[in-house]
Amino acid sequence: MELLYCTRFVRRNWPLILLALFLAAGVATTVTAGMPPRYVATISMLVSGHDREGSLSTAYQAGMLSAQRVHSYATLLSSRRVVGQITGKDDVERLQENITAEAVPGTVLLRATVGDPDPRRAATLANALGERFAELIDQIERPTPSSRPIVKVTLVDRAEVPEVPVSPRPMVNLVMALLIALVLVTAFIVARDRLDTTVKSTETLRQASGSSVLGIIGYERDARRHPLIVRNRGRSSRSEAFRTLRTNLQFIGVDRQPKSLVVTSCLPGEGKSSVSANLAIALAQAEWRVILVDGDLRHPTIPHYLGIEGTTGLTDVLIGKVRLNEVIQVWGEPGMSVLPSGQIPPNPSELLGSDGMREVLARLTETYDMVIIDAPPLLPMADAATLGALCDGALLVTRHGRTRREHMVRATELLASVNARVVGTVLNFVPPKDSTYLGYGYGYGYGYGGRSEVTPTVTSGVRHSVNV
Repeated sequence: MELLYCTRFVRRNWPLILLALFLAAGVATTVTAGMPPRYVATISMLVSGHDREGSLSTAYQAGMLSAQRVHSYATLLSSRRVVGQITGKDDVERLQENITAEAVPGTVLLRATVGDPDPRRAATLANALGERFAELIDQIERPTPSSRPIVKVTLVDRAEVPEVPVSPRPMVNLVMALLIALVLVTAFIVARDRLDTTVKSTETLRQASGSSVLGIIGYERDARRHPLIVRNRGRSSRSEAFRTLRTNLQFIGVDRQPKSLVVTSCLPGEGKSSVSANLAIALAQAEWRVILVDGDLRHPTIPHYLGIEGTTGLTDVLIGKVRLNEVIQVWGEPGMSVLPSGQIPPNPSELLGSDGMREVLARLTETYDMVIIDAPPLLPMADAATLGALCDGALLVTRHGRTRREHMVRATELLASVNARVVGTVLNFVPPKDSTYLGYGYGYGYGYGGRSEVTPTVTSGVRHSVNV
């Protein structure tokens, strides 16, 4: 599972990872080009004690003295007194920062390095440092001005002009920049993924809703111009997705098959109207007697999708202005009945929860095999919950990467509070690259507000009298 997660992680975020690596390489190249070169010259000095008697014991004591002195000399080598003798007063501190001295472990050798942008200057300063330091030790290690020094320092290896700078190192800087960028972008993406509460998988949707995922509707670029599945004689991938949803819908209740289904979502823009229309078409293609009711009395969109007249419809029936059979229209081939919303009323919630709505729904369920109601979103208003309490089931539509888990949890709680039955969910607007991973074919289900350009084969937009 971890390997699968890492694979999907890289596949989803590879553009951002490549961008971060590209920027890191550019920054490393720019910084490296702007850095002045630094050359290092090295000298080696021998610290030795004076054997005054020439005996074995005095030679041993001289060696011990040299070993004791060498560590102190490593610190003394970069002192202001020594450095001030080889450079001007203004450059003492800068040169001190570029001098490194160390005692070679297990020996009485002292190694010193001097760094400088100019290789010749680095070698000259290193040699001058060794000479002046030897002279200083010769002075301070004399018990009296006329006696011989107890310890002396001898310059063993003089510095040569370095040919290759020690910095900058372009490849090292590039590799370090790429590693840092990779760590930072990975940490950012992982943190974003962990903090992202949007629904992006069927497992997340199943956990948030507590119900089965009945359909996965994928995104297609031409869906804005062709939102319905009647195009290409139903041979598109989105048509297959809605046929899968239709099949799964048939198996949700063997003993309690719903005859009325309210289709809603958590928030606007998640594609519930498109799912309602295409699901009704898919059922009609399977020779179901299905009616699509536009129950969104605040922002009706079904007439725009189907290209029909929607000025007279459900609201007119509920206020007793017209009869139900006078406003039902037959659309498409094979025939699918449609009940538009009609005029937008000032009190949608009261109308949808009225006894008249119960009577209309009862008459429709007696006449049709399935009544699909396109309802408003759940969270902004109570209309969908009201319809959910009247219908046999509710189908929740979520948008991939937009619907949040907490919104889905709240929506299911609202439906549960009115004893509405959630028959399942639909994951909508899924990117094609994720559809294969999620399990099966995909189609289009995202709702647009524009008018459909698809012309039904027969009887589109014609009002027929239906006995209900």
